[in-house]
Amino acid sequence: MQILDSQQEAILHEERKALNDLRVALVQFGASPEDADTLGDSIAQLDELFLLVIVGEFNSGKSSFINALLGQRLLAEGVTPTTTQIQVLRYGESQGRAVVSEHQHEITLPAELLEEISIVDTPGTNAIIREHETITAQFVPRADLVLFITSADRPFTESERLFLAQIRDWGKKIVLVINKVDILQTQADQEEVRGYVGENARDLLGTTPDIFLVSARNALQAKQGHPQLWAESGFEPLETYIHDRLDEKGRLQLKLLSPLGTGLNLARRYQEITAGRLATLDKDFQMLADVDRQLAIYAEDLWRDFRFRLSDVENALLEMEQRGDLFFEDTFRLARVFDLTSKERIQREFEQKVVADAPQRIEAKVNEIIDWLVEAQLHQWQAVIQHISERRKEYQERIIGDAGVGSFNYDRERIIEAVGRDARRVVDTFDRGREAKIIADGAQATVATSLAIEISAVGIGALVTALATSVTVDITGIVSASLIAALGLFVIPARRVRAKKDLNTKVRDMRERLVQSLTDSFNKELARSQEQIHEAIAPYSRFIRAENGKLKDTQSVLDRLMKELERLKGSIEDL
Repeated sequence: MQILDSQQEAILHEERKALNDLRVALVQFGASPEDADTLGDSIAQLDELFLLVIVGEFNSGKSSFINALLGQRLLAEGVTPTTTQIQVLRYGESQGRAVVSEHQHEITLPAELLEEISIVDTPGTNAIIREHETITAQFVPRADLVLFITSADRPFTESERLFLAQIRDWGKKIVLVINKVDILQTQADQEEVRGYVGENARDLLGTTPDIFLVSARNALQAKQGHPQLWAESGFEPLETYIHDRLDEKGRLQLKLLSPLGTGLNLARRYQEITAGRLATLDKDFQMLADVDRQLAIYAEDLWRDFRFRLSDVENALLEMEQRGDLFFEDTFRLARVFDLTSKERIQREFEQKVVADAPQRIEAKVNEIIDWLVEAQLHQWQAVIQHISERRKEYQERIIGDAGVGSFNYDRERIIEAVGRDARRVVDTFDRGREAKIIADGAQATVATSLAIEISAVGIGALVTALATSVTVDITGIVSASLIAALGLFVIPARRVRAKKDLNTKVRDMRERLVQSLTDSFNKELARSQEQIHEAIAPYSRFIRAENGKLKDTQSVLDRLMKELERLKGSIEDL
């Protein structure tokens, strides 16, 4: 490249920095090695000669066009694919060929044009060997100017349109060359082909590129001793364009703009990938929020149902209290004064008539609550599994277009699978009996502790019996009173009132403590269940939070670099 003035040097320095910053950002993002290498090659191109890349379908006359451009039959021509590698033509004192890689050869030729421009001959874009087309597509991003060769006998085919769209996306300067115009009979035929190609190119590119109609065969023959063919070859306007457009200033602008086009294309592509991943994570956040909402609604519904079920326990105690009132009314009468002398008898009747089946009923109701809570926990786990499975299925059916780029898809899929697997394992190994025992033991221990009763291995029903029958301890031994009248008028009624009061106080206290105990156990179990669910999905939650932060940082960097590259593009175009 020629020596630059201070303004051009400054722009070149800024461009190198911006493109290298972009390359670092792509590597940190996890861009594909191919994209990172493509950008690296484009940056390296800034130090090389101007690169003119010739592309087109096989049999469109690319090799014959290059031969005509150089004025010598240096490349093989034929009706079958003759170019199977990228061939880079550079200036050399003598003709030679060097193998750069399996897919790239370098040819040196003593041609004046190559002293300032390197020409690249590529395999046909519709070659039978599809690998050739891939090689061509990978080399195009390095081009400073693309000459797209199409044939007059089949102009602008579908495969050409698709490949031209790829070149457009790389932001390259494109010139369309319609070759083999010598097969067209009239000027009107030529203008019809030009109009057809121009219209389709305009629809595809947004602007009408420069278009030249040539006959490479006539041009080469004209340069090799048949000058009468020169005018009708159409080559003079093309060579004048190349000479004028690719003067020192033109080559410099295109040389500086070419890597920018590559950089802008890659930055734009990874912006789209980043935006797509962020959209995926937004749905992941929504899914976690849905789980939290489900858990909150689940807790509300469970609490409401629990209060309803708890009322059955309270009712059993209230009914026992009512039976106690009737029992004391019937028992503490003067007519039964001699019955009151037997403590064992009174206690036995109390257990039979007042306590009755209350302990069994309470035990059964508590067990029902426990079974219900255990079943509710299981259903909640199953709901979480279903939610995660549905999200995973939705994601798999709508994979973002960045397959093979970084490990985002793999990491996310692996974590979702692990979370779902752990949740399924919890459900599959859910031991109803064990879970019920944990809750029951907690409730029983809380009741026993709060009532200061030695329980050893007795259950809640036994505790109720022990507490209720303890009321009868002080209601006997009243026959020592000296007067029957005193018994009838004062002692027995007083003892009856006291017994009722004691029973009501004991039962009420027991009801409140039992309800509080069961409520505490319920809250503890609910919190434990929800904590287990949150722990199960914690890796997933941490992943999406971390990825969200990383992607937003990447998005910010890409936005900044896009603006910088666009600014540099404007500065170069104003040179």
